[in-house]
Amino acid sequence: MKFSLNRELLLKPLLLVSGAVERKSTLPILSNVLFEVSGQSLTLTATDLELEMVAYAQIDNQGEDGKITIPARKLLDICKSLPDNSLISFEVIDETIKLSSGRSRYSLSTLPAVDFPNIEEWQGDVEFKLLKSEFLRLIESTHFSMANQDVRYYLNGMSIESDGNEIRSVATDGHRLAICKISNDSLALPVRQVIVPRKGILEIIRLLAPVDESVQIFLGSNHIRIIDSEFTFTSKLVDGRFPDYRRVLPRNGDKVFETNKDELRQVLSRASILSNEKFKGVRLNFSRTNLKITANNPEQEQAEEEIEIDFPYDDLEIGFNVSYVLDVLNAIKDEKVKFTLADANSSVVIEGSSNSEALYVVMPMRL
Repeated sequence: MKFSLNRELLLKPLLLVSGAVERKSTLPILSNVLFEVSGQSLTLTATDLELEMVAYAQIDNQGEDGKITIPARKLLDICKSLPDNSLISFEVIDETIKLSSGRSRYSLSTLPAVDFPNIEEWQGDVEFKLLKSEFLRLIESTHFSMANQDVRYYLNGMSIESDGNEIRSVATDGHRLAICKISNDSLALPVRQVIVPRKGILEIIRLLAPVDESVQIFLGSNHIRIIDSEFTFTSKLVDGRFPDYRRVLPRNGDKVFETNKDELRQVLSRASILSNEKFKGVRLNFSRTNLKITANNPEQEQAEEEIEIDFPYDDLEIGFNVSYVLDVLNAIKDEKVKFTLADANSSVVIEGSSNSEALYVVMPMRL
């Protein structure tokens, strides 16, 4: 195997696949990237047995086709540190791969490609195309509500659902719930629900740019696959049953108020500075024309903020984890937000005033 290519042509696919490289692996080969040369094209593959990333590059092939695995982190660091637009030549000699660029020479140990694990071939039974910007919006609108290392393993991921002309994303950690749906009249999909693990979701956010280019998505019984012109991403699914979130959607909210999102976000951010670091609780006192926000901590320090609102109902006091509310306000794109409340012990529904695409439910806290 002997080939060469421009640094920039290698760096982009190498960065794409590096997200799937296992950092602290018990299997040494999972720290490597599989290089597969066929004609004038190079395919790079990395996996941690849960995720698989494949990316492509054009090369100047001066030898035979073949496969080899190269240490990912070292190769990436070498490529990053070489000058822009430098030409890198690769040559496999015995068990090592020689890299040369200008006056630089490197020799890296390799592992045989036959030992590299391959995610088995499978057919997606649900297949659709979405704009990258749409799919990214679907995931970014809800991903912060996923649980992290919860014993209820099915919460450590996101439910992706297809139903007719709708795609939904749902995430919950038991204290809050986020739902986003995108309707597309060109879709006609079966009813299907899969749970994509947390690591897979964070990798998809890293891979997708908010552009109006289509990306192909396949849902299988055990995998989700995303195919783009530059990469192929595959993730195993979480084997479990996602809770029926429709049953926990509050239906008794009879108090609705709207306010400027940025103003509310700023006062909550300021109040949170003096909230209890562990529980992050803030108290919201609603009166007809005023919302008073208070927070205190074990050091007996206190923050108090007020904003003017229109709340034509009885006075109401309710406590929340301020981080949960701030996460929602950061995700909503509208200028104004709408809160639907019932009483001090009921969850609140938060959504953008003009856009019903995403809906958020936050449970109250006893303070």
